[in-house]
Amino acid sequence: MRPFDLTGRVAIVTGGNGGIGLGIAGGLAEAGAAVLLAGRNRAKGEAAARHLGDRAAFTVADVARKADCERLVAEAVEKFGRLDILVNNAGTSVRKSPQDYTEEEWHRVLDTNLTGAFLLCQAAHPHLLRAGGGKIINIASMNAVFGAPHNVPYAASKGGIAAMTRGLATAWAADNIQVNAILPGWIETEMTAGAKAHVAGLEQAVVARTPAGRWGQPRDLAGLAVFLAAPASDFITGTSIPADGGYSIRA
Repeated sequence: MRPFDLTGRVAIVTGGNGGIGLGIAGGLAEAGAAVLLAGRNRAKGEAAARHLGDRAAFTVADVARKADCERLVAEAVEKFGRLDILVNNAGTSVRKSPQDYTEEEWHRVLDTNLTGAFLLCQAAHPHLLRAGGGKIINIASMNAVFGAPHNVPYAASKGGIAAMTRGLATAWAADNIQVNAILPGWIETEMTAGAKAHVAGLEQAVVARTPAGRWGQPRDLAGLAVFLAAPASDFITGTSIPADGGYSIRA
């Protein structure tokens, strides 16, 4: 067994056209997987797929819509012949004080970040069974652990991702499907650029608290994702693994 070899495996990465999703997709592709990226921005997504090479493709999908989730999985199987790996990375956030959220804003965040991930897991399950097992990697956040005043729906959705991961892991272990979560810390993305603009001094405060002495880059998640997608992690399921440069352990 080559524990980190993904040759012949097929992966879906939602929100794979930029940021953490693209960093993870690049790692999976380099390990040998064919990758179908999904997102809402066609031009950005097609450019990302070209960057990854011949075994990558892109499709437009809104994971908050059940029909899009089912179509996305069907497209991956039709194009590449099977499905082995699902990375639920698509996410959104609205930053404001909790008393100011509208009901629509709450549902927009929860439907994209949590419900969409669940619907994709449901759609992927029969195809993972057909492949003899598979890997689901849910991208949560250290906000699943910490409290912050201006992203309550986002934190609630990511806490839900961590809990959902444990539940699916127990439900599908007998199917040889391992379900794990990654909890990114402060990573340089379009979303965290918005947080920097909203919170004065955030960039310096994160660097000061992080033992690694820097913000993370999307590629910093690639190795962990490859591990969780590969045979090396076949006896690991239901975990939520921080990838935060030590931010969460700093006293």
